[in-house]
Amino acid sequence: MNTLTDSINSPVNVTAIGFDRAMHAYPKRMEWQGQTYHFVDSGLRVRHGRLHSDSITMSDGQQSFCFTKKAGSWTLVSIY
Repeated sequence: MNTLTDSINSPVNVTAIGFDRAMHAYPKRMEWQGQTYHFVDSGLRVRHGRLHSDSITMSDGQQSFCFTKKAGSWTLVSIY
């Protein structure tokens, strides 16, 4: 997938996680639609209020992936 994808909103299987300095989890590897993606860093995190919902943007070095994390599950929002 090399083009802008709008509003995917699909659950993904995060198969490896890392932790930043504040001990917040972030995906290091995920599987989606039969492909495995490895991320190159800890990404950019935006926390949304007291609901503890996070938006995280990650890169595999070629594309950027935007996720939300809520209640321990990861949802792929978009790829660009």
